[in-house]
Parts: sequence; C-alpha cells; structure tokens
Amino acid sequence: MLPRAVLSTGSLVLRAPEEADVEAMTATGRDPVTARFLPLLPSPYTEQDARDHVARAARRWEEGGAEFTVAENGAYAGAVRVSAPDRWGAVEIGYLVAPWARGKGVATAAVRAVTQWLFDQGVHRVELQAGAENVASLRVALKAGFREEGRRRDARETRDGRLTDHVLFGRLALDSGDEAPPYLPPFEGGELGDGVVRLVPMGLGDAGHFQRMMAQPSVRAYAVGPAATLEEIERRCRNTGYWWVTGQRMELAIRDAESGAFAGHVQLMQVVPVLGQAMVGYSLLEEYRGRGFMTRAVRLLVDWAFAHTPLHRITAGTDVANEASHAVLRRAGFARECLHHELFPKGDGTRADDIQWVRLRSGQA
Repeated sequence: MLPRAVLSTGSLVLRAPEEADVEAMTATGRDPVTARFLPLLPSPYTEQDARDHVARAARRWEEGGAEFTVAENGAYAGAVRVSAPDRWGAVEIGYLVAPWARGKGVATAAVRAVTQWLFDQGVHRVELQAGAENVASLRVALKAGFREEGRRRDARETRDGRLTDHVLFGRLALDSGDEAPPYLPPFEGGELGDGVVRLVPMGLGDAGHFQRMMAQPSVRAYAVGPAATLEEIERRCRNTGYWWVTGQRMELAIRDAESGAFAGHVQLMQVVPVLGQAMVGYSLLEEYRGRGFMTRAVRLLVDWAFAHTPLHRITAGTDVANEASHAVLRRAGFARECLHHELFPKGDGTRADDIQWVRLRSGQA
C-alpha cells in the first residue's frame, strides 16, 4: 500500500486528481497525440470520461497504487499513474503530458520525482513501457534514468487495430538514475543537407520507394538475405525513431534537395559504444546514379558522426565485385583495411569476399 502524498519538484506539484482538473483533462484526452498513444481512451473523450477517471484515480489509491495530477504553477500539465506493487515489490509507472505543457521537461521531472518517492517507500524496481513509435516517451524514460531492457514485439494494439511494438524500461533503487547523454543525438533542425542531397529520418511514406530500390537488379545483386516484404519494411520505418533515440542505429532517406524525392538510403548501424565503432551502409535508386548523391550522403553522415558522437571508427563492407561502391567509399575518405574471405552468402549457394573499409576520426587509416 502506497501512502497518499503530495510531491513537489521545481515548478511542479504532484497531487491527487480532483474535480478542478476535469476541463483540462478533457482537452488532453481529445488531443490527437494523446489519442494515438493511449488507444484505450474513449473517443471522443468527454467531460464525463474525465470525471470517471477522477473517480478511478481515487480507487487506485485505495487499491495500493497511486495516481497524480501534475500541476505546473497551479495549472493541469499532465498525469502520472503507478500500479500497486506486485508480490515482489515492483511497480509500473505511466504518464502523459497535456499538449500545452510539452517540450518543457514536465514528464521527465514528474517521472523522476515519483520514481524517487517510490524508492523512498521501499519499492525496489520501477518498470515503464513506451510504444516504439512514441519517441517523445522513449526520451522521457532515458532522461529519467531508466534502462532499456527489451522490446516486446506486437505487444499492444493501436486505435486502428494494428499491433505495435513496446519497449520495456526498468530502474532499480540501486541504479544511479543518471541521464546518459544520447550516443546518437538528433540532427539540429531535423536533417542534414548540402544543397544537393538531404538526409532525413526514414518514414513510413518511404517504404514503397525503399522496396522498389531494393528490388532493382543492381542493388539486389549485392543484397544479403531474402528480399523484405512491404510489411517488414514498414515495420522498419516505424522503428527508425526508437533505434535512433536508444543509440542503436540511424536509418535515413536520401532526398534530392531540389525536388524532395526519395533517392536512396544510408544507415549507421552496428554501433559498438565500447569500441567507438559503427558501420555505414547505403543503396541508391538507379535513376539517381552518376550525380554524386551517394558520395555526398556518406560524407555528410560520417562528418556529422565524428563531429557530434564519440565514434572513432566508421567501417563499411562491400562485395569484392562492387566497384561502384568501392569508388563511393574512396571519394568519401575511406581506406581499404582488410579482406574477409567468403563472407557474403549469395543466392546461388556460393559466397563472396568482403572488402572492409575504414575512416577514422583522426583521418588516418
């Protein structure tokens, strides 16, 4: 049983929900972002739904959990919910932020305050789940000192009936709770560009173009593994933000800066923080070849990585026969490092040699 409490942190006060919150709760429940990531909320969300929620919040306290309204300078700014401790003394925390309070660190501050209060009550483990597509919520978890513990595939249903992945985070009382700076920070302004090409996070609208690119004979000849279905590519696009914010990889669409059209794909993957190493991979639609797009894209991404991340080595692997890819890497400042014999499995049952390339932060190789 958790004791009723009022918490404060900075300009925020966390207290039990009350009738005065109903109008702001109703507006928050009608917000499209709230509705998207909380699909169990009634739609349309009414004042009666908000009043019912206030009543349920009171019962949650009685049943051993907790429900806080987050008030900023006296005004409703969001909510934090805590489940009753399970038989092992662990709880799950959830949160939402009102549209007018977003982007100010409200959720992070509130989650930190409630989590520390829970530890003070003897709770030893706090769990948190966030949708893999809910990048803002993923950032809150990491900023609040939680550690990613796994991805639950197709764990919950969206409002339109589609199953979506959820990421599990945990924080223990013995953890430091320190926020780790993002290993792969976001692009300033949301993209990279040089006036000829633009690199932007790959989105769902790129899935069809990506599938067409990967099916082109000149790309398929050097692809490893079976061709991905459109559904698999769409899942990949939906996970782009999750992979990036958790420092695992970057999936970028290469766009023609003039037209905005999808021209290709470049990724930073196989990120190994302990080594300061990652690998770059890329493909380009045939109609955009011969214009220097890929060299520009690889150079933009690698230059950014050395300027904004701790990476020291960026590698690339190419089929020994892929002369066009070799030329891209040479022009982008990479040097040949070694040869891996019979690394790439081919469709005919044979294996191709892999040339490994490297570019170092120092510029030497």
